Amino acid sequence: MTDSPRIDTLLLDVDGTIIDSTYHHAVAWFRAFGAHGVDVQLWRVHKAIGMGGDKLPAHVAGQSVEDELGDALRQRWEEEYEPMRSAVRLLPGARQVIDDAKALGLKVALASSGKQSYVDGVLEMLPGVELDAVTTSDDADASKPDPDILGIALERSGGRHALVIGDTTWDAEAAGRLGAPMIGVRSGGFADAELREAGAIDVVDDLAGVVLRDVV
Repeated sequence: MTDSPRIDTLLLDVDGTIIDSTYHHAVAWFRAFGAHGVDVQLWRVHKAIGMGGDKLPAHVAGQSVEDELGDALRQRWEEEYEPMRSAVRLLPGARQVIDDAKALGLKVALASSGKQSYVDGVLEMLPGVELDAVTTSDDADASKPDPDILGIALERSGGRHALVIGDTTWDAEAAGRLGAPMIGVRSGGFADAELREAGAIDVVDDLAGVVLRDVV
């Protein structure tokens, strides 16, 4: 990256990157569709996890489903996900990558498409961590794969040039639109080829496999 501006900020996705919640969300959405009589395949739901809930119903089931049932589906998804939250755990390397970034002099921000209450729960799993910014779906008009959430996180952190780490193609697309390199983690269940095709410069199992000093 010698020809690129020096990276001064680490932007971390949350679901599937910091916490092992991707499949919980997929099942919750799948049940929400089923509760409203919308027949979808679970694998298609999984491939949509990572984009904002404002976009997911139309992406999975079509615009007519969003127009007719969008708000009801989002409400039911929350109801289905809530009982599973207690089963969600941190993924390997979550705290370490933040500590490593700080040791390298980087600013660190969480940039999630999730709700504020969900991100607050993640922060409770990381007591004492030093973050420069936290953004959620409440902070941007357009969710991933639009880059708004990443851009706001970068701005609020006081940084200029970011490295993004995420687990989905939507994270990679958002990073690309921001003009930032992105490392993909397999912990969200996306294949290496999918992440690289979407723009990831590298793919590792989880945050424990990220060696920041080799990138920044």
